[in-house]
Amino acid sequence: MPGLEGTSNPTTVTVHPLVLLSVVDHYNRIAKNTKKRVVGVLLGQVSGDNVNVANSFAVPFEEDEKNPSVWFLDHNYVDTMRDMFKKVNAKERIVGWYHNGPKLRSSDLQISELFKRYTPNPVLVIIDVQPKDIGIPTDAYFAVEDIHDDGTAATKTFEHVPSEIGAEEAEEIGVEHLLRDIKDNSTGTLATRVGHQLISLRGLAERLAEIRAYLQQVLDDKLPVNSEIIQNLQDIFNLLPNLAIPDDASAFTVQTNDEYALIYVSSMARAIIALHDLINNKIENRQAELEADAKETEAKTTSDSAKPSTPDVATDAKST
Repeated sequence: MPGLEGTSNPTTVTVHPLVLLSVVDHYNRIAKNTKKRVVGVLLGQVSGDNVNVANSFAVPFEEDEKNPSVWFLDHNYVDTMRDMFKKVNAKERIVGWYHNGPKLRSSDLQISELFKRYTPNPVLVIIDVQPKDIGIPTDAYFAVEDIHDDGTAATKTFEHVPSEIGAEEAEEIGVEHLLRDIKDNSTGTLATRVGHQLISLRGLAERLAEIRAYLQQVLDDKLPVNSEIIQNLQDIFNLLPNLAIPDDASAFTVQTNDEYALIYVSSMARAIIALHDLINNKIENRQAELEADAKETEAKTTSDSAKPSTPDVATDAKST
């Protein structure tokens, strides 16, 4: 069974929202509606077992669609941008690179070797700008040596590590304002929450399907038993509540009903307050219109009364 060297690799990668926005903007400017992929540099810090990816910048990149081994990456541009970013924030260093995937490609190992000029262990983060599956749109990989037990030469391969989306308080506020701008105002808060719950349930169903498929392959002797995975699955199932106990089932039902009642009452109160404000606004606008009409009528009457009467010249001449 092959083994992997490089166990000192970080175990988690944290990607900030600014990086996701930058990659999407890069893709929309360069490769939208095409089969090209975009490549860029990731900036951040490595602290212990975590790689914190806080910033990024795009890099000129070209590759032959027919021959993936033929590609060009402007490393002189990378050197220039690295020096410029170092002047702005010395703490942010090159930690790896990204492309929009959505899967690994044969030239990725060669590009990772190139980035070892800037960092000894570069991380590759594939950011799917058009995700079709439910979940976070990032996949992180480290290049490691695959050592074979049969004595053959070691080969390079990618090792997948978990990735997550993390943000500081200032970034969270910015993301909230951005989501507020793109929010569909035609849907209420309750509908939005139900939609989020539905997306979460779909994601949970996909994960359970993956677990079921893995366990079935283990039972069919298609995959070896991994004690670490089995232990993690056991820990997950141990956290599930035992609804077979009547008291627990009743408690969950009562709590769920109370929460739904609170949501219902809150939605009704919000609707009533909105209608109340709308009626008050209509009344105020109507009163303002009546006052404006009254002032206009009064001004017109005052103008007519103050207008001097002109003598009838024709009548005076006739009488003379």
